[in-house]
Amino acid sequence: MIDQNTNHMEYQEGMEVIDGSLMEDIVSTIYTTDFDAFTAKDVRRALNAGQLTETDFAALLSPAAEPFLEELAHKAQALTRRQFGNTVSIFTPLYIANYCENHCVYCGFNSHNKIARLKLDYDQIEKELDAIAATGLKEVLILTGESRGASPVSYIAEACRMASKKFRTVGVEIYPVNSDEYRELHEAGCDYVTVFQETYQPDIYAELHLGGHKRIFPYRFNAQERALMGGMRGVGFAALLGLADWRRDALATGLHATRLQKKYPHASIAFSCPRLRPIKGQSDYPHRGISEAQLLQIICAYRLLAPYAPITVSTRERAGFRDNIITIAATKVSGGVSTGIGEHTSEAEKTGDAQFDINDTRSVKEMADTIRAHGMQPSYADDIYV
Repeated sequence: MIDQNTNHMEYQEGMEVIDGSLMEDIVSTIYTTDFDAFTAKDVRRALNAGQLTETDFAALLSPAAEPFLEELAHKAQALTRRQFGNTVSIFTPLYIANYCENHCVYCGFNSHNKIARLKLDYDQIEKELDAIAATGLKEVLILTGESRGASPVSYIAEACRMASKKFRTVGVEIYPVNSDEYRELHEAGCDYVTVFQETYQPDIYAELHLGGHKRIFPYRFNAQERALMGGMRGVGFAALLGLADWRRDALATGLHATRLQKKYPHASIAFSCPRLRPIKGQSDYPHRGISEAQLLQIICAYRLLAPYAPITVSTRERAGFRDNIITIAATKVSGGVSTGIGEHTSEAEKTGDAQFDINDTRSVKEMADTIRAHGMQPSYADDIYV
């Protein structure tokens, strides 16, 4: 049994082992970077750089960059328009099961939380996919709770196979698996994999993940590399902002994505920028506050670090913030979102409880109309695939 007494830095039986030098270097870097040591001169150098160095990126995340936020946003906007034009792509997540074997203190799906559990059968998945396809969307992200027992790879692969017949792009956000299992998902029609590391700070990670396979930090860290080894064309990176020091986590996210992209030049990388949200049954949840201004700082720094990378801002954020950020740096948004199970079909007899509370309940059509109202062009398919 993997519990809080299990060494969170040691691989367990059945977990594919990958060389840990990248992980060790990134963890060392975020703990040795002194964000308070950066000056306005360092920030100015970063803003004037044609291509950011990793030190420049850290400078843009530092407190010294806060007075430069407007200038940072203008440069991020120019890079976004140059790389992506005025297009903003829309997708929606489909949660097909919420059973979980982990004990993560901040998550609504965690195995110790008393919620309504549900796993969709294939007929129910088909109906959910049809309901989403009826909105015109061409991209869907399939999610489950982290339970191999309830949601085996074969089950997820069949869901991907079904989705690939209806959608141009299919992604998954599931428990980390081995490279041969990622290959199985890819051969079933999955294009990309998104993994939230949650926090890149191992000491805090251990405090938040008290049991289950998710407790093992290096196995989760190397999930994107295993996905690329399994043939995936793209991988997404994120820290769950608010769990730990956000500057360290944002720095690690950027370094992880760009260093792995250099190792696998054919791969596409993408960023998500989720902030921690309340969950059912837990009014007091761990949260190290991060403001909207600080979130904007992170997103713009990601854009300067990786001008070519799609950036997603989810319905965790309020509508006004999302509307603003799509005019600056975000290139992907979700619409018609439910984080519960079986909620896309109005005739659903039974639904499973949500993973977290969303902040923006607009439909796909409402999101598309909003994008147009801001002088942008909505797209129902992301041709860059991540």
